[in-house]
Amino acid sequence: MSKEILIPDIGDFDSVEVIEVLVAVGDTVAAEDSIITVESDKASMEIPAPEAGIIKELKVKVGDNVSEGGLMMIIEPLSDAATAAPAPVEKAEEAVAKDTVKTEPVAAAKAPAAPAAKASPTASINEVSFSKAYASPSIRKFARELGVDLGSVEGSGRKARITKEDVKGFVKKVMAQGGAKGGGLGVAPMPEIDFSKWGSVETQPLTKINKLTGEFLHRNWVTVPHVTQFDEADITDLEAFRKSMVAEYKDAGVKITMLVFLMKAVVSALKAYPRFNSSLDATGENLIIKNYYNIGIAVATPDGLVVPVVNDVDRKSLVELAKELGEISVKAREKKLKPSDMQGGCFTISSLGGIGGTKFTPIVNAPEVAILGVSRSKMQPVWNGTEFVPRLVIPLSLSYDHRVIDGADGARFTSFLNRVLSDTRRLLL
Repeated sequence: MSKEILIPDIGDFDSVEVIEVLVAVGDTVAAEDSIITVESDKASMEIPAPEAGIIKELKVKVGDNVSEGGLMMIIEPLSDAATAAPAPVEKAEEAVAKDTVKTEPVAAAKAPAAPAAKASPTASINEVSFSKAYASPSIRKFARELGVDLGSVEGSGRKARITKEDVKGFVKKVMAQGGAKGGGLGVAPMPEIDFSKWGSVETQPLTKINKLTGEFLHRNWVTVPHVTQFDEADITDLEAFRKSMVAEYKDAGVKITMLVFLMKAVVSALKAYPRFNSSLDATGENLIIKNYYNIGIAVATPDGLVVPVVNDVDRKSLVELAKELGEISVKAREKKLKPSDMQGGCFTISSLGGIGGTKFTPIVNAPEVAILGVSRSKMQPVWNGTEFVPRLVIPLSLSYDHRVIDGADGARFTSFLNRVLSDTRRLLL
């Protein structure tokens, strides 16, 4: 007979939110198997099945708030005979292997083969990053069975929580790339050093943004083969035009910066060279060409670097872009950016013109395939064929993924940018 299973004691909380449902209708569960994961403002925990049975109905879903005594599910308890000899449970390694590898029939060997050594898809597990990963106990157990370092897995669940599918996807990606963590790079851990032996020190914890940015950029640096193309653009006429617009829109409170012209110029270049407006799929075997033009803008905040995205740059005027840039800069500094504000980018611009420098090598903001670094413009003598004349020149640093873009196209892209930036009329084309 069917039996109702209720939410057990959840501690001092009136209600908690369901953030994961770990089973489906028709599943057979054993006693103490995890059914759902709930989360309070302090911690998360898994609620197990009190007895073995077949799930007939689930009465909760992700996003529900549940309280002690609420109906969680209806199961059909298993008989003693059914529970005495349970069907063999598929090992986690076999589950992933079935999902990832298609085998070809081979001839039988004359002699039995020696048992293969169990191989882990990753080089090792960093216990510190593993312990800090946002995942439930069952996912941690599953990851350990596969030898996956959860610190290297991006979560797709609520609040970036790591799910079972995220772990499987990580294993598939690593196997496709040929092995160890970081695409086959067996990187030794940094040694622990007591720096206080040589003098006074002060420990400052990294901000959350610092940590997330560091992990993201490290992954991009070791997995994306970078090439950086340096160039310079003559923006003498463009700067004169910009200054006239600054004066015109001053009373309206709109600040026209060089960045809006760069965004427009980049869109023109992306249309001319579509491979720069693409991404590799998860297998690394297919190129996804995008027909929209969303530009990420690197913004420095007191807590670290963030990259909000301006959507549909090709459809917006210079004034509209200037207004939007001002708004997102304020939101970034006030920590009001939402995750959706930093998603969907096609290409990123990192401008250090207001700070200084001549050249730098920006790291590609994967899954994008290119990023433009911009340094401070300066007046310098330029030979016009008869004499040297003073011209305002801006340094450009274009980094790109060499798997997608070769050096010739990199040079063509920056040359195209030069032509557009040196003649504002080309922005209309």
